[in-house]
Amino acid sequence: MLKPKNRYLLMTALAAGTAGTGNAAGTSRPNVKRPNVIFILMDDAGHGDFGCYGQTRTETPNIDALARSGILFTDMSTASALSAPSRCALLTGQHTGHSQIRDNKEGVNVPPGSNIWDYRAVDMDPTLEGQAEMAPGTQTLGTLMQKAGYTTAMIGKWGLGGPASESVPWKMGFDYYYGCLCQRVAHNHYPQYFWENDKKVYLNPNAPVPGTALDEGADPLDRRNYEKYRGNGVYGPDAMYERILNFIGGNDEKPFFLMWTTTLPHSPLQAPKEWVDYYVQKFGDESPYNGEYFVGQWPHNYFPCRYPNATYAAMIGYFDWQVGQLVEELKNKGLYDNTLIILTSDNGPANNASSPTSWFDSAYPWRCGKGWAKSTVQEGGLRMPFIVSWPKVVKEGRVSNHTGSLVDIMPTLAELAGVEAPTHDGISILPTIKGKEKRQKKHEYLYWEAPFGRGLVSVRIGNWKGIIRDVKRGATATWSSTMSLYPARPWRTVRTTSLPSIRRLSPGCGRSSGRLIPHLPTRTMTSRFSINQQ
Repeated sequence: MLKPKNRYLLMTALAAGTAGTGNAAGTSRPNVKRPNVIFILMDDAGHGDFGCYGQTRTETPNIDALARSGILFTDMSTASALSAPSRCALLTGQHTGHSQIRDNKEGVNVPPGSNIWDYRAVDMDPTLEGQAEMAPGTQTLGTLMQKAGYTTAMIGKWGLGGPASESVPWKMGFDYYYGCLCQRVAHNHYPQYFWENDKKVYLNPNAPVPGTALDEGADPLDRRNYEKYRGNGVYGPDAMYERILNFIGGNDEKPFFLMWTTTLPHSPLQAPKEWVDYYVQKFGDESPYNGEYFVGQWPHNYFPCRYPNATYAAMIGYFDWQVGQLVEELKNKGLYDNTLIILTSDNGPANNASSPTSWFDSAYPWRCGKGWAKSTVQEGGLRMPFIVSWPKVVKEGRVSNHTGSLVDIMPTLAELAGVEAPTHDGISILPTIKGKEKRQKKHEYLYWEAPFGRGLVSVRIGNWKGIIRDVKRGATATWSSTMSLYPARPWRTVRTTSLPSIRRLSPGCGRSSGRLIPHLPTRTMTSRFSINQQ
């Protein structure tokens, strides 16, 4: 494993190789061909999962090449360290103090006490499928780009409402949708079915449910005993990619906006055999994973896996290959030079037993173990890989230290497309993308909240970051200077501020949104904050 300094040099060398809030308004110039836009959102990929960000075990040559062809951002954050809130904030441009969805709660139509993990029951009853919904009429990136005259599509994971609700992609601004509406369906990369707009497409009718253990008495070292987790053998990411090619090939008349929301590398650990074999040969033999969510915790939540490290690497490596194939397809069709590609992740790496992210140092340079990555407001859960490629406009080999968040995508695309954005908390990063950094506005602050424990709130102002760890009791936020890339790790209290002062930064932050989040009270108590959140 490279030392931090050397890994940063590697990251910079790869990137430098060959390759305010406010609303954007205006109209597109008719004599200028507007770019196609492809927004690629990975699921649980960490800041350190790609070679261009210092990964040394998994090989990602195509994503690294994408970074060389454009801009590698070093200081971009997700909008939430949890799937559904992150996706809602991304789609609406509103941070988690304002957005509608702030947890991975089940949808309001799901009957209490239902066996929501029984795929057969979910297949028969659409009310059992889907998580908390956005309100009807919510303005999203899809509706924004439709208004600008783009053909829109989302292919992949939705997670913001099931088929019995109005909060489905084809009613939220996307002309075409293909993928899994429900996060639970995404807990099998050989899924029983996907949705193609409002129709089901069956892929693996015999798909096992998450938590299915090895057969009694089966030898956990025998790879053949894991074959049952492949269903009928149709890999979901393959089916998604086929629809991506169809969508791109069928849109020659108007510019298109595609959100590719892959389910990789989220658990469970499943990848095509040839990709796993490559990393088994590279890493050598390893102990199998038995399906526990956390070590010693039962019942099982994910599928067992014979080669967990090799399979995690294979999932990322396979997706990297898909990215390379997509770039080649765009080049073959003459679309690549005028296609804006943004690649990032919804949140940091998972920290359960099914995700060997600590072995890969996936949140590098931050910690990624339990309590430090996904589902936290630490840097390991929030700081994202963020790569931008647009050959016609973006000079290759750039590295940007601009500080931003996924809520910036809404105003960025609005400015790009020449339309007015709905109310949002972001700042357009189009000036930075176009190399006009002197015109780039800066965030006064960035805000996150999370519903775990007794409630978490985090605010970043410049190079200072504060965390409130007990929102329900009104804990005091302790601030630390946190933003050097390879900081030291001692405990140090720098200065404190009370919860009301954080609330004054953004009126309305923390207000209850139905059953989705707790109220933020104002009583204060002291708390402790670890410098730099490694």
